[in-house]
Amino acid sequence: MGFADDHLIPLVDEGLGNSAYLLDLGDGRALAVDASRDLRALHTAAERRGLRIAFAADTHLHADFLSGAVQLGRDTGATILASAAGRRVFDHRALADGEEVDLGGLTLRALATPGHTDEHLSFLLLDGSRELGVFTGGSLIVNSAARTDLLGPERTEELARAQYRSLQRLTLLPEEVAVWPTHGAGSFCSAPPGTERTTTIGAQKQANRLLGAPDEDSFVAQLLASLGTYPAYFNRLGEINRRGPAVLTAQPLLPALSAPQVRALIADGGHVVDVRPAADYAAGHIPGSLSIPLRDQFATWLGWLLPDTAPLAFVTGADQDLSEIVWQSYKIGYERLAGHLAAGMDAWLADGNSQATTEFLTADRAAGRPYVDVRQESEFAAGHVPGAIHIELGGLSAAAADAPHGPVVACGHGERAMTAASLLERAGHRDIAVLDGGPADYAAAQGQHLVEGTEGTHA
Repeated sequence: MGFADDHLIPLVDEGLGNSAYLLDLGDGRALAVDASRDLRALHTAAERRGLRIAFAADTHLHADFLSGAVQLGRDTGATILASAAGRRVFDHRALADGEEVDLGGLTLRALATPGHTDEHLSFLLLDGSRELGVFTGGSLIVNSAARTDLLGPERTEELARAQYRSLQRLTLLPEEVAVWPTHGAGSFCSAPPGTERTTTIGAQKQANRLLGAPDEDSFVAQLLASLGTYPAYFNRLGEINRRGPAVLTAQPLLPALSAPQVRALIADGGHVVDVRPAADYAAGHIPGSLSIPLRDQFATWLGWLLPDTAPLAFVTGADQDLSEIVWQSYKIGYERLAGHLAAGMDAWLADGNSQATTEFLTADRAAGRPYVDVRQESEFAAGHVPGAIHIELGGLSAAAADAPHGPVVACGHGERAMTAASLLERAGHRDIAVLDGGPADYAAAQGQHLVEGTEGTHA
């Protein structure tokens, strides 16, 4: 059994595509790396091992989630470790390149690895002089490197060149050194293929196409060509993390609301988010509500499609976990949670309110309508229905006027498509249907073959 097997606990957020890490220091204390504000899994893992979190390290100013480091400092007395270049305004130990932290037997060495952000650090873990592994954050990740456009288009190429130099520096480490990235498959900070979340320096020298680029210019061109869109909320969180997210002194709750209270919230400019499964939303929903089924990816679409400045009310199903709604919202800085509609749609209808419905069609019933595909561009390019109109879900609100009349809206399974249909309904579209399935189901039902590429298919 290796060091990592015995001492390192990865904590994967499948929705955001990230990994936090809990490192057992062997004496009842632990180091947390890149923990999010949703600390439930981290606390559970620590309690299971009888550990107190003594250090909380952040590799960079995260754009995709609020850091849990400040909360850990308050709750456990953890010393926060972060880059001096980040100019954080809360109490922390500010580290420059090459500085070391004694963890009590093990040592953590800060390595400046700018690129994903300009203040990015990687943390090299040492046992004496032996290099065990490196927490690489958004620098070297499995088979890729994290995006470099989060600080604006005017700095994207500059940071891509910095990313090249950072990766070159990391590859000078011994080949057996473990690589423990934060971003992984499913993250909009990077979208590498595959499901592996940890690796080694040697494995990356063999498998990472970016490391195989013959020179810096080729690396930059390849990295920039891979950049897709990302959620709007990414533009806000870096600065909140620099200031430090608000410390929570109690478990945030989601109060029960009556139907008249929900109506008043709507009249006041608030939003209703329906988190029930797509089929339940289709069968009957509050007119103008936004469908975002509660699943791993809930936070991503909440942060992409709604502002954080308006109150939110939620329509839930009988068995859905209210705390999951709260924590997914809070970890991306959405705290104006007015509550949930008590007794759900039954209460809404009993109060004399109307509901809307959406057609949810299997592939054999969906023919004869314009086909609108709302998946990400990389998914669309990998295979789509012939003649499909492509509008990414994240850009649909701005492009709603370009959507055809009476479409069938589709994604990979139906959840994002139902979200898209709810956006189109809010924009005034009618006669919308959603495909219960994906492009392969539709093509098979219509006797078609999927086509690749993106030319001539955008609305």
